Amino acid sequence: MPELLLEILSEEIPARMQGNAADNLKRIVVESLNDIGLEFVSANSYVTPRRLAVVVDGLPNNTPEVSEERRGPRVDAPKKAIDGFVGGLGLTLNDLEKRKTEKGEFYFAVLSKTGQKTVVLLKGLLEEAISKVPWPKSMRWAGNTERWVRPIHSLICIFDGNVIPVSYGSCTADRKTSAHRFLTNALVEVADFADYKKTLETGYVLIDPKDRRSKILGEIEILATKEQLTLLEDQALLDEVVGLVEWPIALMGHMDEAFLEIPQEVLTTTMRKNQKYFALIAPDGTLAPRFIMIVNKETPDQGASIIAGNERVLRSRLADAKFFWDQDRQSSLESRLNRLEAITFHAKLGTLAEKVARVGKLAIPLADVVGANKQLVGRAAQLAKADLVTAIVGEFPEVQGVMGRYYALNDGEAKEVAQAIEEHYAPAGPSDFCPMAPVSVTLALADKIDTLVGFWAIDEKPTGSKDPYALRRAALGIIRLVVENSHRLNLMDAFSHAWKIAGYPGNQRSALEGLLQFFYDRLRVYLRGKGVRHDLISSIFSNGIEDDLVRFLTRVDVLETFLKTDDGVNLLAAYKRAVNILRIEEKKDKKTYDYSEGLDHRLLTEKNEISLSETLIEILPTVKSALAKENYSGAMGSLASTRDLIDSFFNTVTVNCDDPLVRKNRLMILSLIRASFDQIADFSEIEGGER
Repeated sequence: MPELLLEILSEEIPARMQGNAADNLKRIVVESLNDIGLEFVSANSYVTPRRLAVVVDGLPNNTPEVSEERRGPRVDAPKKAIDGFVGGLGLTLNDLEKRKTEKGEFYFAVLSKTGQKTVVLLKGLLEEAISKVPWPKSMRWAGNTERWVRPIHSLICIFDGNVIPVSYGSCTADRKTSAHRFLTNALVEVADFADYKKTLETGYVLIDPKDRRSKILGEIEILATKEQLTLLEDQALLDEVVGLVEWPIALMGHMDEAFLEIPQEVLTTTMRKNQKYFALIAPDGTLAPRFIMIVNKETPDQGASIIAGNERVLRSRLADAKFFWDQDRQSSLESRLNRLEAITFHAKLGTLAEKVARVGKLAIPLADVVGANKQLVGRAAQLAKADLVTAIVGEFPEVQGVMGRYYALNDGEAKEVAQAIEEHYAPAGPSDFCPMAPVSVTLALADKIDTLVGFWAIDEKPTGSKDPYALRRAALGIIRLVVENSHRLNLMDAFSHAWKIAGYPGNQRSALEGLLQFFYDRLRVYLRGKGVRHDLISSIFSNGIEDDLVRFLTRVDVLETFLKTDDGVNLLAAYKRAVNILRIEEKKDKKTYDYSEGLDHRLLTEKNEISLSETLIEILPTVKSALAKENYSGAMGSLASTRDLIDSFFNTVTVNCDDPLVRKNRLMILSLIRASFDQIADFSEIEGGER
C-alpha cells in the first residue's frame, strides 16, 4: 500500500526540543488522518538537529465510502418539522424513505458520501499539521507570516512515489533535500522512505536518533577500551549530544593530571555543562585524565586539530575551577555565614540567614524523632547553606551541598556534619538517592518542612502545572525520608512547630490543614507509583486524614493482606450488602440508622440476629482497643471472627420484614456491621465484593 514521507529541513533545532517536536508532528499527522477516515499500518517520526521527518506506511489511495442513516420526524408530523429535517440535510421529500417502527412510521434519510482521493486531501492536511506543531519558542523569518522554531530551508513530501506540493512559508515540497552540512554539498533526490534513509546515510546523516546513539556509544567504547578505561554514564548528556550531531564522531582528549585534585563533581560538571564532554573512569574507580568529545564532522588529520583546540578550552576552564577550589579552602564555612544575610530566600520569607536559623531550631526536636545526635544536627544546620557563597558554587550551582561536604571536611568538621550538608537537598525526585544517616535525614526534613510551611503561610502554593518553588518535590522528599526510614513523625505537630518558630501571622489551622491535604495528594501519587491499590488508599483516607505516614502505610498493608484471604473477600461482600441495604432504606425513610440510638434487644427473636448483634457489640471495644495499640492485624482478626455469623444472618433473617419495629431493629444491626468495619477503613471505597 502507498507510503507518505514528509521532511522539514531547517536551521538547527535545539536538542531539548527535538524529541517533543518529533512526537508532536507524528501525533498531529496521525490525528488528522484519523479525522478523515484514513487508516494506515504504521507511523514513525525521526529527528536530527536540522530535520523533522514523519513516515506513514500503508495508506489507502482513497478515503472509504461512508453511508449514514438518520431518523427524521414521524410521517404524520407537522409539515414544518418535516421541512426542517429535509432542509437541514439539503434533501427533498422524495429523497426520504418511510419505515415502520415499534413507535410508529418515520421518515429516514440515507446519506452516502463517496470516497475522496488521498493525494488530494494530503496537501491541505499536512500544511495545517505543520502549522500546528507547538514549540516553546518559535520565530518568523524572511518576511514569512508562518512560524517555526528556526528558518525552514526545504520540504519533502512524497506519497506513493509522487510529490505533493505542500507549501509552508516560502518553501514548496519536492523530492530533494540536503545531506550533511559540512561533509558534503550534495543535494540528494529520494523516491521513498527506504531510499531517503539510505541516501542520507550515504550523505553522512543518520536520521534515526537510536542509530546516532548506538554509533556514539560504540565509538566511545572502542576509544575507552584502548586506554583500559570505562565511560562515566551520563544519560542526560548522551540524550543532548544525540541531538547535536547528524554524523557523530568520537574523539579522545587529554587533561593535565594536576587538575585531578579538583573534586570529581566539579570536573565532570565543567566538562558536561560547558563543553558536552564525556568523562572516563580509570580501573581504580577514579576519574581518568581523559575525556571524550562528540563532533559532527570528519577531518583529514583524524581530528587532531579539533582535539588540540578542545584541550586548550578545557585547560582554561579547569584552571579557573582550580583557582576557585584553592581560594575557597582558604576560608572556613563558618566564616562565610554572615554573607547569607545579604541573600534573599524569598521577599516574604526573609534572608537565607533567617531560613538557616529557622531550620536549626526546627531540626532539634526532629532529632528526637529520627534518633540523631542533636549537637551534630545543630552544627550541620548552621553550616548547611554556607557553601552557596563560595566561588565554585557561584560558578556551578549544580554542586551545592557537594562542595559543602568537601569544605566541611577541609575545616575539620565531623563526617556526619559534612555528609548532612551534602545530603540535605535529597531526595530531589522519585528516583533520587534518599538519605539514611540520622543527621542527614533530620536536616533534610527540617529544611523541607520549613520551606513548605513558609510558602503555605504566605499563600504561595503550586497551582495546576506551575510549581516555581518545587514544593511538590519537597513534599515527596519528606514522604520518602519518613517512609523509607520508617520514622514515626507526626506531620501536623512538625508543621505547627515550624509555624511557631517563624511566628507567621494568619490562620495557622486553615493553612496547615491545607498543607496536610497537599501532602496526602502527593502520597497518593507516590503510592500509586509503588503499585499500591488506589481504592485501599481512598478507603483509609475516607476514614479521616492520618498524619503519621508510617502508621498509614501499615494500615494499608494490613488491609491489603486481609482482603487477599477468604475471610476478607467474604466480609467485604457482606459489608457492601449491609451498606447497600442501609443506603436504600435510609434514603426511603429519610433518616440515618445508628445502632447506638435504638437497638432494642427485646425485639431480637431470630437466633442468628441475636448471636450477630451480641458478638458485634462485644468486639467493637476490642477493635477500638487494637487500633489504639496499632495492632491492625488484631483488629482485622476480630472482624474475621464474625464472618460465619454475618453469612448466617443474611441467609436466614429477612431485614425488610412486615413488622416496622422489627425492620427498624434489624436495620440497626446492619448499622452495627457498618460501624464495626468503619473503625478500620471505609470499606465502601474498596473495589470488589459485589454479588
